[in-house]
Amino acid sequence: MKPLLPNATIGMLGGGQLGRMFTMAARAMGYRVHVYTSKPNSPTAQVADFQTVAEFDDIDAIEKFARSVDVVTYEFENVPAAAVQMLEQTVPTHPSSKVLFTAQHRLREKTFLSENGFPVARFFAVSTIEDLEKGLQHTGTPAILKTAGFGYDGKGQAQVHDLESANAAWENLDKTEAVLEEKVLFDSEVSLVASRNAAGDFAHFGLIQNDHRNHILHLSQAPANAPDELHQQAAEMVRELCEALEVVGVICVEFFRRGDELLINEIAPRPHNSGHLTIEACQTSQFEQQLRAVCGLPPGPTDFLRPAAMVNLLGDLWQNGEPDWTKVLSQSGRHLHLYGKDDAKPGRKMGHITVLDETAELAKVKAENAFAQLSRTK
Repeated sequence: MKPLLPNATIGMLGGGQLGRMFTMAARAMGYRVHVYTSKPNSPTAQVADFQTVAEFDDIDAIEKFARSVDVVTYEFENVPAAAVQMLEQTVPTHPSSKVLFTAQHRLREKTFLSENGFPVARFFAVSTIEDLEKGLQHTGTPAILKTAGFGYDGKGQAQVHDLESANAAWENLDKTEAVLEEKVLFDSEVSLVASRNAAGDFAHFGLIQNDHRNHILHLSQAPANAPDELHQQAAEMVRELCEALEVVGVICVEFFRRGDELLINEIAPRPHNSGHLTIEACQTSQFEQQLRAVCGLPPGPTDFLRPAAMVNLLGDLWQNGEPDWTKVLSQSGRHLHLYGKDDAKPGRKMGHITVLDETAELAKVKAENAFAQLSRTK
């Protein structure tokens, strides 16, 4: 692939905050961005050069969009694979529809990982009540019942303890295709964000440690508190996964850490919430790496300038009015990012704060302090 150089136009599928931060990185390097989104005034559209507002099943709009850009990438994996397949006929699209088809469906993802020798928790496909009974014998209890497709931030899943609660959970999921997974008793949740270009050049940011609240990422810190051998083990596993899927772009792999063992929880073929701290903490951010990868450029260096922590700002903080940002901005070392969203709903990601310090633990404490100050805003 001949590298795409500045002044090329990048097509971005999806108008959320990941597309927004990608666009800011791309424009800083002299690229243009054309966003395709179903919602006007999206966070990405606010900073992009061009926008198309249309549904993903609008064939005419997809074809016109494809002819207006030099390469296409995306910022969320719930893009219909058929739309990506259509784009691929006209313009290079990364990651490919093959990667998207696998990653956007939990059962296909788990099956792919298991069949290719990657470590995952025990799981069982569920499409009938008989499957559910057999699955509980395979996974044991407690277990997690999840919809097979289109779930994120804890949506579309429930913990089950016996056949009765499993039946109730399946009823709540409208008896749709599901996957039953063993509930893993883990020490911590960690992720690894990596990039790969068409030439096979691979780069990663090492393990990032994550804390969740109500199934939504609350805080990430990096580097994760783990031995070098575990960082290397994770990186090699992700490299092999990228090669097996032929990933071009950025991918995040989420792991359960159990001692010195890593189990893959899920994969996301795009930049990831836990990687936001790379904007300030690293020589090259995850968004610049996505740009470099899809444009056929070599990856940038991923060294950490300083350890960091990032805390999410959810719409809950706006329930008593606009937060008092002076409480954050009055102290040095805090980096505020707001995503330009108008409607602050509880649980909705509205922004984040990143803090750098001498150690990841110190950065975590300061990030939590910033969050606590905003939580007390009246």
